[in-house]
Amino acid sequence: MSTSTAAGDAATGHTPSTPDGARAVLHGFGVGRGAVVGPVARAHPAPRADPEAPAPDDADAAVVRVEEAFATVAAALQARADAAGGTIAEVLGATAMMAGDPELIGGARTRVRGGTAPELAVERAVDEFVTTFRSLGGYFAERVTDLVSVRDRVVARLLGLPEPGVPALAEPSVVVADDLSPADTAALELDKVLGIVIEQGGPTGHTAIIAGQLGIPCVVQVVGASALEVGEVVAVDAAAGTITRDPDDDVRARVATRAAGLARLAEATGPGVTSDGHPVALLANIGTAEDAERAGDGVEGVGLFRTEVLFLGRTTAPTEDEQAATYGRALAALGGRKVVVRTLDAGADKPLAFVTRSGEENPALGVRGYRLVRTAEDLLRTQLRAIGRAAAETEGDPWVMAPMVATVEEAARFAAIAREEGVGTVGVMVEVPSAALRARDLLGEVDFISIGTNDLAQYTMATDRLLGELADLLDPWQPAVLDLVAAAAAAGVEAGKPVGVCGESASDPAMALALVGLGVTSLSMSPSAVPGVRFALSRHDVARCQEIAAAARAARTAGDARAAALALVEEDVREVLALA
Repeated sequence: MSTSTAAGDAATGHTPSTPDGARAVLHGFGVGRGAVVGPVARAHPAPRADPEAPAPDDADAAVVRVEEAFATVAAALQARADAAGGTIAEVLGATAMMAGDPELIGGARTRVRGGTAPELAVERAVDEFVTTFRSLGGYFAERVTDLVSVRDRVVARLLGLPEPGVPALAEPSVVVADDLSPADTAALELDKVLGIVIEQGGPTGHTAIIAGQLGIPCVVQVVGASALEVGEVVAVDAAAGTITRDPDDDVRARVATRAAGLARLAEATGPGVTSDGHPVALLANIGTAEDAERAGDGVEGVGLFRTEVLFLGRTTAPTEDEQAATYGRALAALGGRKVVVRTLDAGADKPLAFVTRSGEENPALGVRGYRLVRTAEDLLRTQLRAIGRAAAETEGDPWVMAPMVATVEEAARFAAIAREEGVGTVGVMVEVPSAALRARDLLGEVDFISIGTNDLAQYTMATDRLLGELADLLDPWQPAVLDLVAAAAAAGVEAGKPVGVCGESASDPAMALALVGLGVTSLSMSPSAVPGVRFALSRHDVARCQEIAAAARAARTAGDARAAALALVEEDVREVLALA
């Protein structure tokens, strides 16, 4: 995710659309570093029920129609999930489960029996859930797009209309929409999608995540995107977060140069290393065994295996055998390369039917991650045993870390449990300020730490990382966040133990240089971001990285910090990667 807003308003991350000669430039938040030029293709709008629709003549028959519509949508979504893989499959599978949710269907059924038209009953039932999810925030708020997708597909089926989404593309195009559901994004004709532009969404939403995984240039929260007309030509620059209408020859030339440069960088598959030979492991963030199998030779391993993907949306925990098989597939796919497995990061804002406590007033500060050990230690021990079995069966050597560790007591307890269950290399995540400030003590108990910059920024800035309108507060260049990263990295240097970063801030080449300057030893990100970071490292020595880090930390604002860092980045790196 590109968090650069140098061309935009420092407070909001957006710049009002401004004329550029005869052209207008729209601004948003970019995902990736790519740039493309192409005609606009718009997604079909979602159908809406007539609020004056009459009551059904036969309520029983209407209920059957509603149930069949939900079932058909659920089956179609699951079929797409089965045909996909990795994160896309997980997202679609979870959406399919929503379409089959008994409470959701029951709400529509009750309204139909009460005299509401079927399509209107579905809208009102789903909208009630949408309101609740938005008020809960966190993981629930993130699922609103999925709920709306289910609603629109079911309503379209009841009205006999085409499902909303992107139509068949006659030529390579830039897809523009108010928002895209995971199902819409997964159904895109990838050979014809040049880029994605959405007016809503957020930089950590599903569209952005999937676009990043697929390597599609994407810009979200684009004010004015609704004015883009079908067929008009636009230039999409994900690195800058801009959409230029009617691009001239200069803009087109810059896009072509960027595309060629990024293509050349992607051909390199060597290890991460600075110009003076200092190694920095470049790793991938994954969520499934399929992600590991697709990682390829461009990464040196996995720095974050999000194991909760295997748990989410289930009514019972996966068995030890099932978990061991999944972890074994991932370890085998990486062929002896480094794999860092994060134990279950769920509970509270990522609810699990079989363990999550209800009634928490603030889920983001609740029982999540490692804290589940307080009430469900067996869940953790089963997972650790499964990881150990997978390691033995594949002759792998996974590193295992716990999320949401806040104290040295928690670190010590996790390390003890992990070692009792046969894990050799044990670490913890640094995601809250207390862990960063006391990283020296944590490293006295574990073998390594990994900094999750997304959550660290959230808890440092007291800002929900899923609220797109507050994205400027979550900028990893915020000086307070940099100070905490520096404290954790310094503790690692002092202890002589590895310190990784697995938040997406590592995908920003300029930030990657600063992190290395602070003492970070590995960087984990979306695989598509690795070539740019590899190139940036190869053009700077450790001393320059340290200068970049010092300049950023000396700044007073996030914008100033990034500007100070970029002033020290080599010109060819800024040009090829469009760092501005």
